[in-house]
Amino acid sequence: MEAFELESILAIFLSLSIPIVAILMVFISSMKKKKHDTELRLALIQAGTDADTTKILIEEQEKKDSKFGPLRTGCFFVGAGLGAMCNALCGVSANDIYFWMTIAGGVGVGLLIAFVIEYKLSKKEQKEQEENL
Repeated sequence: MEAFELESILAIFLSLSIPIVAILMVFISSMKKKKHDTELRLALIQAGTDADTTKILIEEQEKKDSKFGPLRTGCFFVGAGLGAMCNALCGVSANDIYFWMTIAGGVGVGLLIAFVIEYKLSKKEQKEQEENL
């Protein structure tokens, strides 16, 4: 076998093993988490806490409300589009590093704008909740 063939076979094998290893790691970590939660629940029950309270204590907190997800995604794509438009207007080719830097800068600006909008809306919502109490 030539060295080139051996390198090709090794590259294919390693690239196919990455998803398999990732799936195994996720499975192992979820099993360890379940085992830890069960041990913790048993310890709390043995300490005299009722089963319903232990379930509430151990349950994962609900994920943060992602009501701003579409806003972030939209600003991400608008920023990428503006970066691509700047590249087209300036005549930057896709082979140039500045092409990707401009798009990344546009995405950064878009996400920064999304953060500012989200921050202001969260503050407004928090103020309205305080006034209702």
